[in-house]
Amino acid sequence: QVQLVESGGGLVQAGGSLRLSCAASGRSFSGTSMAWFRQAPGKEREFVAAISGSSGSTGNTYYADSVKGRFTISRDNAAMYLQMNTLKPADTAVYYCAARWGLITRTTNYPYWGQGTQVTVSS
Repeated sequence: QVQLVESGGGLVQAGGSLRLSCAASGRSFSGTSMAWFRQAPGKEREFVAAISGSSGSTGNTYYADSVKGRFTISRDNAAMYLQMNTLKPADTAVYYCAARWGLITRTTNYPYWGQGTQVTVSS
């Protein structure tokens, strides 16, 4: 089992920055592939970014086109992070972290999810 808890969301003006954290615990966390997803009201949950774990090519990163160049995903032995810069109102959503064994996928096929943290970007 892997337990995930997000933090760091909040209200920010357009052009600002936020850093989300996903604290992870459980067996062999370092071996999992991890990802950030987001869900805006009335929309489906969408892929944001992902990072591989020690079971793959450690530290390989992947981004949605909509956030490439603005968001940076990283991880250490205890948590995963999402540094979000140059935020836009379109980035407003609940952000979720997720984990799975095996290769990264951009689908929501992850067995472990956090509870989500709200990010609101005002114009």
